Amino acid sequence: MTGHADKLSSNAIDGTLISINVGLPREIIHGGRAVSTGIFKAPVAGPVRLGRLNLAGDGQADLRVHGGTDKAVYAYPFEHYAFWAGELARNDFSHGQFGENFTTTGLLEDEVCIGDVFAIGEARVQVTQPRSPCFKLGIRMGDDQFPARFAAANRTGFYLRVLEEGSVVAGDAIERVERAADSMSVRDVFRLRHAGGTRAEYEHAARLPALSPSWRTVFEKRLTGTSN
Repeated sequence: MTGHADKLSSNAIDGTLISINVGLPREIIHGGRAVSTGIFKAPVAGPVRLGRLNLAGDGQADLRVHGGTDKAVYAYPFEHYAFWAGELARNDFSHGQFGENFTTTGLLEDEVCIGDVFAIGEARVQVTQPRSPCFKLGIRMGDDQFPARFAAANRTGFYLRVLEEGSVVAGDAIERVERAADSMSVRDVFRLRHAGGTRAEYEHAARLPALSPSWRTVFEKRLTGTSN
């Protein structure tokens, strides 16, 4: 992180971890075929161990595109729940509704930047990328069209890598301890990938040291004209 982050002069609380949600992969039938998915997360009480790859009791079904060190934890702002309740005319949401491990308050995508480091309980985590929804989110929501609506709204949440393992518990403060310098917000990075942008923006995104390699590759390819 040296040279890429500014240490904050105060220990202001930026947010709160209001729910920890975990779930192991299960097989369901969707569209007439068996699908293995870990999208179904449920709240757990008490301290939970956060390791390098995931939370205790959590798992991902397809490790080619989910999980790993750059996507160990998925955080989603609780503030968006009210938006989706209105959009979908539903009132049956529970924490973990969008497949998130951490349901949070106070951390919105236009304020959180790639590379920001947060202390949560005993652990430290770093923001790596926005979430690009796949068809399994549609399964979770009971609506195959929902992933497209989710992306269009740019209310994506974000993934975290674990810099320091430790115990976390619902109710923990989420404190930004390092602000990434010369970075881009989660919202802007998602827009850049899915709606496009300028060459300067692609160059900026490709230089972000904390950005997950898969997203950096997308921007690098666009700069060379080898990807759409």
